[in-house]
Amino acid sequence: MGNLKRNNRIKHEGFSLAEALIATVILSVAAAGVLVPYTSGAAVRAEGMRRTLAAKLAADLMEEIVAQPFEQIVAAYDGYVEPQGQVKDASKVIFADSNYAKFSRGASCSYDAGQPFFIVVTVWVKYDGHTILNLSRLISK
Repeated sequence: MGNLKRNNRIKHEGFSLAEALIATVILSVAAAGVLVPYTSGAAVRAEGMRRTLAAKLAADLMEEIVAQPFEQIVAAYDGYVEPQGQVKDASKVIFADSNYAKFSRGASCSYDAGQPFFIVVTVWVKYDGHTILNLSRLISK
């Protein structure tokens, strides 16, 4: 009778379905915890690249404005706008690179408190309709 009891015992090897599901959930949570910093890091990197391009675009437009004769700055650049996807380089050619497709920029110029010897120039850069950079400069005669 003792032999019969020993032979009726079945050895279970491997995982049951419940154990496999629990292991899958644990691995999924661990993988998500490892991957989240990489995805947020990619978003931060993209934002940094946009801000760097915006700073370059603003500086380029400011240099273009400063290079103009003092008397022509307000007339030529007050209310100046390059619409989204129409941002131009120094030779007035639209940037064809897809990195610039959602950028727009513009400028406003006015005499400082009615003083004819100073002009306040503000250059703004937008990405996808949201202002990400304002650059101001005081230009004197």
